Amino acid sequence: MLLKKPLSAFFFILIAAIVVPAAGLWLTEQQTTRPPADEEPTVDVVRSGTQKTESVPLEEYVAGVVSAEMPGSFEKEALKAQAVAARTFILTQTLKGLDVTDTVDDQVFKDEEDQKKMWGSDYKENKEKIEAAARETEGEVLIYNDEPITAAFFSSGNGQTENAEEYWQSAEPYLKSVASPWDAAAPNFEQELVLPKQEVEEKLNISLPASGSAGTIVKKTTGGRVGSLVIGEKSFTGREIRETLGLPSADFEITVSGADVIIKTKGYGHGVGMSQYGANGMAKEGKNYRDITAHYYPGTMIADAQAFLSR
Repeated sequence: MLLKKPLSAFFFILIAAIVVPAAGLWLTEQQTTRPPADEEPTVDVVRSGTQKTESVPLEEYVAGVVSAEMPGSFEKEALKAQAVAARTFILTQTLKGLDVTDTVDDQVFKDEEDQKKMWGSDYKENKEKIEAAARETEGEVLIYNDEPITAAFFSSGNGQTENAEEYWQSAEPYLKSVASPWDAAAPNFEQELVLPKQEVEEKLNISLPASGSAGTIVKKTTGGRVGSLVIGEKSFTGREIRETLGLPSADFEITVSGADVIIKTKGYGHGVGMSQYGANGMAKEGKNYRDITAHYYPGTMIADAQAFLSR
């Protein structure tokens, strides 16, 4: 994956190395108009439907990611926070020389036709709102110690985000557990799944009791999820259980009732980085996107991406 076109046309900020705190003001008085469409850089995206690579104008790509990754009904400041995260992701991938797909393996991207199918009668309103969110944050990325970050995000948490090393085994100083009380308003905050007992036993290669609580939690993570547990004589991490059984979250409780296994969960996603429903909750309280990114990516700053691409 690469960004095409001359780097001088990449973003419209006149000063290439401006860096400001994420919670501070962006220097909008130094902005001019966007470069002409034929000069705007493009992103190469491998489309999952065709397995072909398409070149997409950068800001169109950012808007397409926001449209796919966050509901268009969300507050504009939350959409702007998502736009900054999406742009940071693509910059990081660019600097690593990695290809990008339009799936959850990277970040989901939907083009105009996808958006029309997804939104129906709300297409025009949502498109204008999301394009404005991308335009009003154009050129902005998140950095830590003068380097672009891994801008992880997820749908909703259990009221707390997770330390990166407690889910991915790789620590990042800006991916630390923070409070996210706004998650409780998410429609997927609490869920109950019923799975066949035989299926669970086969997938985990265990024997479950006839009824009652299953598994002993040995350790909880900083973010309140299952760190490790023992079922029978086997030990698992919460992530292993979540991924093997396809659970929404690693915050779960397991009980057995006859031929069924009942699993109650809190949150949706891995829990590392920015909670999207949390971002929307903050925006509803009057916080702007700089407040949101500063909260969920502690210690980061907002910078102009051109400073990195012109190295």
